[in-house]
Amino acid sequence: MNDQGFKKRTIFLWAYIVFALLPIYWMLNMSLRTNEEILSTFSLLPKQLTFSNYITIFTDVSWYSGYINSLIYVLINTIISVLVALPAAYAFSRYRFLGDKHVFFWLLTNRMTPPAVFLLPFFQLYTTVGLMDTHIAVALAHLLFNVPLAVWILEGFMSSIPREIDETAYIDGYNFPMFFIRIFMPLIKAGVGVTAFFCFMFSWVELLLARTLTSVNAKPIVATMTRTVSASGMDWATLAAAGVLTIVPGAIVIWFVRHYIARGFAMGRV
Repeated sequence: MNDQGFKKRTIFLWAYIVFALLPIYWMLNMSLRTNEEILSTFSLLPKQLTFSNYITIFTDVSWYSGYINSLIYVLINTIISVLVALPAAYAFSRYRFLGDKHVFFWLLTNRMTPPAVFLLPFFQLYTTVGLMDTHIAVALAHLLFNVPLAVWILEGFMSSIPREIDETAYIDGYNFPMFFIRIFMPLIKAGVGVTAFFCFMFSWVELLLARTLTSVNAKPIVATMTRTVSASGMDWATLAAAGVLTIVPGAIVIWFVRHYIARGFAMGRV
């Protein structure tokens, strides 16, 4: 019975892996073919292997600048989100004040709200103050959704740290900045890693705000990919190559924080 159960779990695991990786493989397969081959034949492997689609992306400034722009505002947003969420999460974790639960719930409601609700206010505000088509504009707009998420995740990690550590540090002569940086931060580094990962991913895949608040100078890759549509049809091969390259930054981030993500799942905060 145990052997049969093990075989069933193994079969189920392999079926899940194939199901999850099939779309990625097919996109990679399309990126290594020409449009003519994509539209004319169905094959599991490219018959005429070509890297021209990737060469187009790496040599055309309008293509690779989209990746650079996206990385710039995503990194800015991730750094600001974590820096803002750290003291806020500590306050929710360690102190009790009037309306603390209501404020915490209000933060989460911002994460639940569709981005389209805030699109018009952001557009009008940024047009007035001259922030349209800048990296900081998109980064600040994404704070509305990433800061509540960051506070929620970090608060869970901080609440798992005994309060006696804070009191012992103060008795030993540590002021708050020294205690927070030297003692507390190393204890919640897993939470910081998980928080940075989710802030990065949510900002990276967000389309509506990033596309609407930019036009030329800070145009993200998700907006650049619409260039594959023309009067002659869809450039499927180049679009597939762009899609493969879009997965790479997220895969790199996952590789570096994979252990922290596992701990976050174990704590029930992710």
